Amino acid sequence: MDTSKIRVGISQGDINGVSYEVIIKTFIDGKMLELCTPIVYGSPKVGAYHRKALNITNFSFNNIKTASEANPKRVNIVDCLDDNIRVELGKSTIMAGEASLKALVCAVDDLRQGVIDVLVTAPITKHNIQSENFPFRGHTEYLAHQFEAGDVAMIMVSDMMKVAVATGHVALSEVSALLSVEMILGKLRVLNNSMMRDFGIRKPKIAVLGLNPHAGEEGLIGQEESQIIQPALDMARDEKIMALGPFPADGFFASDSFTRFDAILAMYHDQGLTPFKALAFETGVNFTGGLPVVRTSPAHGTAFEIAGKNLASPDPFRHAIYVACDVYRNRKVYDGLIAGAVSYDESGS
Repeated sequence: MDTSKIRVGISQGDINGVSYEVIIKTFIDGKMLELCTPIVYGSPKVGAYHRKALNITNFSFNNIKTASEANPKRVNIVDCLDDNIRVELGKSTIMAGEASLKALVCAVDDLRQGVIDVLVTAPITKHNIQSENFPFRGHTEYLAHQFEAGDVAMIMVSDMMKVAVATGHVALSEVSALLSVEMILGKLRVLNNSMMRDFGIRKPKIAVLGLNPHAGEEGLIGQEESQIIQPALDMARDEKIMALGPFPADGFFASDSFTRFDAILAMYHDQGLTPFKALAFETGVNFTGGLPVVRTSPAHGTAFEIAGKNLASPDPFRHAIYVACDVYRNRKVYDGLIAGAVSYDESGS
């Protein structure tokens, strides 16, 4: 297989959603094949079903048995599923959940072995994928477990902003109890390192949001800011991490304050993702910081309500490909510079 281009593994996600639609629409543009070699983990049968449902005639997958057989000039698909797979557009089914997991497992195995360079995950349904083999709340938690990552962060990425969350896929009622000085400090370390290594920002400037309205109003509306968040910020600055705040979330996003920072750490899922998706949905990408491998995903779900109707935009998925490739290159440059600096120091020159 030609390894001069980045080998992008793509897990198919939920077969009853818009995953295949956005994959096909992304790679109809032949210029994408100049950027990378795409390898979809899924089912040629399912791919053909979606292509027919969308009435797309100028596209076809290159069916292969293993990723090592991938043709760099084609959109490749590795068959991970049984022939009895059934597509039911717009429905959440047990079969679709099992198919999502099978494709993901195949892709992760190849990523671990270096057969592919990066992983782009198409959207899954968090409910139907649950099983003894997947007791996780999403891709982020699953991948952290698979690659034994000590701490990771879900980072939403666009040209406009980068937003991470301290607590991810958890109930709002659990957020306060999960926050601690060490937990927030850990997320700031991951976010700071990711900005440098993955996005090429030499001295990242990070904004940290408060948990409560008006960032607690000096203790009038909550103590988390003074007892947890501020001490974490003080410790981060002692480690030369430029983290400022805590800022009231509403005013921070309502003004242009977010444009003055390289990254933002929100305390919980909707606090960070609601403004992000309102401002950058069409180009939004979900990136997992802190993993030893590169993983991205489009910032949207399965979109069952429009599955098979030829209404899904490929833009978020296309940007997920772009970000994965950019991060892969940035890491190579950064790691090379670090290795060079270590060699220089050890030589005593």
